[in-house]
Amino acid sequence: MISIRLPDGSSRPYDSPPTVAEVAASIGPGLAKAAVAGRVDGRLVDTSHRIERDAELAIVTDRDAEGLEVLRHSTAHLLAYAVKELFPEAQVTIGPVVDNGFYYDFAYSRAFTPEDLEAIEKKMAELAKKDEPVVREVWKRDDAVKFFESIGERYKAEIIASIPANEDISLYREGGFIDLCRGPHVPSTGKLRVFKLMKVAGAYWRGDSNNEQLQRIYGTAWGRKEDQEAYLKMLEEAEKRDHRKLGKELDLFHFQEEAPGLIFWHPRGWSIWQAVEQYMRQVYRDNGYNEVKAPQILDRTLWEKSGHWEKYRENMFTTESENRYYALKPMNCPGHIQIYNSNLHSYRELPLRLGEFGACHRNEPSGSLHGLFRVRGFTQDDGHIFCTEDQIQDECVAYTSLLQKVYRDFGFEHILYKVSTRPAMRIGSDEIWDKAEAALMESLKRSGVEFTISPGDGAFYGPKIEYTLKDAIGREWQCGTMQVDFSMPARLGAEYVAEDNSRKTPVMLHRAIVGSMERFIGMLIENHAGAMPPWLAPIQVSVANISEGQADYAEGVLQMLKKQGFRAEADLRNEKITYKIRQLSLQKVPYILVVGDKEKQANTVAVRARGGADLGTMSLSAFAERLSTDVRERRNVAGAA
Repeated sequence: MISIRLPDGSSRPYDSPPTVAEVAASIGPGLAKAAVAGRVDGRLVDTSHRIERDAELAIVTDRDAEGLEVLRHSTAHLLAYAVKELFPEAQVTIGPVVDNGFYYDFAYSRAFTPEDLEAIEKKMAELAKKDEPVVREVWKRDDAVKFFESIGERYKAEIIASIPANEDISLYREGGFIDLCRGPHVPSTGKLRVFKLMKVAGAYWRGDSNNEQLQRIYGTAWGRKEDQEAYLKMLEEAEKRDHRKLGKELDLFHFQEEAPGLIFWHPRGWSIWQAVEQYMRQVYRDNGYNEVKAPQILDRTLWEKSGHWEKYRENMFTTESENRYYALKPMNCPGHIQIYNSNLHSYRELPLRLGEFGACHRNEPSGSLHGLFRVRGFTQDDGHIFCTEDQIQDECVAYTSLLQKVYRDFGFEHILYKVSTRPAMRIGSDEIWDKAEAALMESLKRSGVEFTISPGDGAFYGPKIEYTLKDAIGREWQCGTMQVDFSMPARLGAEYVAEDNSRKTPVMLHRAIVGSMERFIGMLIENHAGAMPPWLAPIQVSVANISEGQADYAEGVLQMLKKQGFRAEADLRNEKITYKIRQLSLQKVPYILVVGDKEKQANTVAVRARGGADLGTMSLSAFAERLSTDVRERRNVAGAA
């Protein structure tokens, strides 16, 4: 007798070992039809998996995150199946699941075209409609190598040959196609109903640029058509919001070949930067931070002491002068410890909070560079808090509260919280890591927020809280961090005089709210679709005259606005007012003030808010008060994203 315990706590007896599919069928036909996999005692398996002993079982459907991953992985195999049907000489390599979809890499004699993608997708639909069983087979490694060599799949044979000889190989067969995979997979191709091929890109075999180039076909797959349609609509909206496109249209910044991964900020883009930086400076002042500035270049020996040289040197720019070796800083922490160490501190001074808008450089691979999101030179709103163990909780709780307010001010209402724990490569004892991880988790509990655990994703010197934002179209952006570090202060000799006059090592809390200023501004541009709220907008208000007769009055209005500290400009061109309004609207200016003879005589302005909202005629002082309130309360205007 086999007893299967289900997630609701109930148990079901079976006279003989059942498969996952048989258990699902015994529960109900609806579940049997929806099942794509099972989780047996915590392990994800095929629905054909036979349960040989008493176990806990959860039936996995495409409504579960794991089920969706199984569905996408199976669709990657369906893609390879279709390619081999249409292009028999193509060789298959690897095809994993990625966020919201999958890809498969192929070696083929010519480039795949858009027409090829259409044909492949059509063939995938045909194969899925056949509802062919997807069957797992176990082979000896050497037999699998010989088989794939015999059918001309040298890449697949090479992968299998790298597996230890004493291990059996898991293969999956559907129709005339067989592929290496540990699984699990859907029980039949008929489960794969909603998918779309997206694009073709280049890729290197095994990710090594010294190897031959392959073609990577990306696709997306979902359990329901409406989910895919929502995703594709989001992608369409994301394309409109692309900060690189908007950066050019709104004249904010540019890149060029002579400075790969580095940004040329234009006046309007730098205005946004300054608004963010000045806001964050006020956050520093209001929350007890002392702003500092550490050198850009530090001797290699300091990076060796901190541990960065051993763990991070491949990402560091280095230089040499007078037989000394230096590194351009990739992060600010060691410099802040030097500032701390320049004086002897008492426990009475702790917590000591240091903040810096620190310019950092990292030698990112050229292929990974991506607009403002992935650069080689960036500035962090970097802060470090030196405190005692007893102060960790209060500091982390206060920081989470502060971060929540800052994100609300920037227009982000939804935050996800995650604690990333110790990685395999790390410094410090397990006892220290236990303390640090427990401190972060307890602080989030005290903050009253739910959080997830991300095992092994902490920094090499300490665990961290990652704060992830959801933007206006539902995308997630990992942004702020809080890290507890017991190790680096000790490695670099940081101390304080304790209450008993002994010398102790402070705990160092690494924290950043916006993180990379460049990346955060890119996020802001995309979140607001370039339509920045007035407090961030490069130009807050534009004045446009209807005819030449109001040019002097428009210029006077402009000067009055500037004297009150507003970022304003005037459009005095000899063009029709409808043309001016259209052009200014394309620049996403929050307010347009139109002045004609009537406004000039009454000493008023006609106000149009972004999005075309007509707010009517008002005095300049009334408009100034409105704009001041917008800025003070950091509120947006009509037509915002």
